[in-house]
Amino acid sequence: MNRFNAIAGKVLTIAKIKKCKDCVKIGTLTSSAYLLLHNIRQQIVATLEYEKHMMTLKSLQAFKSVLAASVLLFILLGCGSSDEGSGTGYVKLYNLSKDSPSIYLTVDENLTENNDDDDHYEQTFSGVAYGSAHSNISLTSKNYYYYQLAWQDDDSLATDDLTVIYEDTLALVEDTIHMIVLSDSVLSPQVMVHSFPVIDDDDDTTNDLFNLRVLNMHSNQQAVDFYLSKENESFNEAVLVGQFDYQQLSDNQKLDQDDYIFYVTTAGSDEVLFRSSSIAFAYSSQNIMVVRDNMGAGSSPYVLDKISDSAVIEYVDAEAEAQFRAYNAVANHEQLTSYQEAFALHINGVGDSPAITFLPYGEISNALLLASGDYSVDLTTIEENTPLLSNHLLSLVENTNKTLFFYAEQEYVDADNDGNIDENGDGIIDEIEVNLFSLMVENSLLSSIYEHEIEIVNLIQSDDFTQVAVYFVRQDETISSATYYRELSYKNTSSIFLKNNSYQVFVIAQDNGSSIILNTFELILNEQSKEQFLVLESSDSSPTGYKTTMFKQTPEQKEVAE
Repeated sequence: MNRFNAIAGKVLTIAKIKKCKDCVKIGTLTSSAYLLLHNIRQQIVATLEYEKHMMTLKSLQAFKSVLAASVLLFILLGCGSSDEGSGTGYVKLYNLSKDSPSIYLTVDENLTENNDDDDHYEQTFSGVAYGSAHSNISLTSKNYYYYQLAWQDDDSLATDDLTVIYEDTLALVEDTIHMIVLSDSVLSPQVMVHSFPVIDDDDDTTNDLFNLRVLNMHSNQQAVDFYLSKENESFNEAVLVGQFDYQQLSDNQKLDQDDYIFYVTTAGSDEVLFRSSSIAFAYSSQNIMVVRDNMGAGSSPYVLDKISDSAVIEYVDAEAEAQFRAYNAVANHEQLTSYQEAFALHINGVGDSPAITFLPYGEISNALLLASGDYSVDLTTIEENTPLLSNHLLSLVENTNKTLFFYAEQEYVDADNDGNIDENGDGIIDEIEVNLFSLMVENSLLSSIYEHEIEIVNLIQSDDFTQVAVYFVRQDETISSATYYRELSYKNTSSIFLKNNSYQVFVIAQDNGSSIILNTFELILNEQSKEQFLVLESSDSSPTGYKTTMFKQTPEQKEVAE
């Protein structure tokens, strides 16, 4: 017996089989696996009993074969088990909280465990802005994970430094997508988890089909009817997909791959409140069409989000109007002889009278609501109707808000094209021309209460510098240590997101190696603040020769252009 044990020990030593990383513990094996292992054990015991009486080379080889097969089968049983931790499920966050900043999703295996443990799973995923969603995030399926929704209250993105607004557990099922939908105000968030299976049907590809669900997330909480038609059809030919209550996710439908138009009405009504443009479905994909609030300029209350595994695409009403305002950054200049720091704005093809009759220097106009399309814009003086600017393009896309900035630019005239603008050498520029130009900027539609977008517009023309830097300095910072700043050249724009705080704003230029303060002022942002424009301009009335102007990006009212 001792000799047999020594030989058997050598057999086990030779068979150095590496343990599979994902093998389950024996305690997690199914009853059938236990039965199979029991039978294997009985064969080994029988072989040992036999070897007590006969230790021949033939019987030893038979024992080695049984033992090797048993070990291999045990490993395969462990690795192939479909119990906890062996499958893959998916999770994603879809942010529909209109007043929230970007929201971060953290998935944690166990909130009470030491996060430094190598076997402990914890991951914070990238922030999701309003109207956006993660791509499908794959995780090992298990009974539950903890998850948290949070926003970045300070400069740190560390999970422990985020401000948590919601926390719950989530059972992650294999081959299932779990879509976490955040809605309502970030101050009192509402969270729903919609779970639906991953669809990977070979028949979809063979038969040119795609998969469609509908989710109603419009904040009026009314039921809607959802229709579709082919792209060459109208609402008269549209087919009712279904009637859906607030927060209801429909069952999956399989449709032929084609180009479709979608329509939304209130439940039971045939008045179309939303009609999409033609949307192509050319792959056997899995899609959710979400009916949600319209934050843009158009009169339709709805927009559609098409959510796939990896993207969110917004579709607005095909007949949505657009909105724009004008800002007058044209100061008096001796070359503008008939201009008295105010102009009238004409939109060709809209009407004979000016769309804006009087816009003084440094002022922003009321918002004008127009059908989407391309227009020609003219500026004239007020009293003499003298042309100041002609045929500048105003291109308005459906549902957008834009601001058109008008400014004057000096140009030194080189009459003989010799590169010399001081022909007589008296140190004075011989001739200066002043022309008016326009700069179109799209307004932000965000309405976060914790952070705000500042769009900086640089209209400073200078011979001494070509760009400026704008620093937003908090109480514990200096310009050299400021976290928030932007550098931008003349006639350019740049946006920055600032959290609620008090800032000292510095506009700095570099002149011959020196830092020159062009302007400085205090900016206070709180929950009542709106998205802002910060306009940088030259000014003869300012002690430094430069000024800054701030006003809201989001228009307060809409006026229909006649």
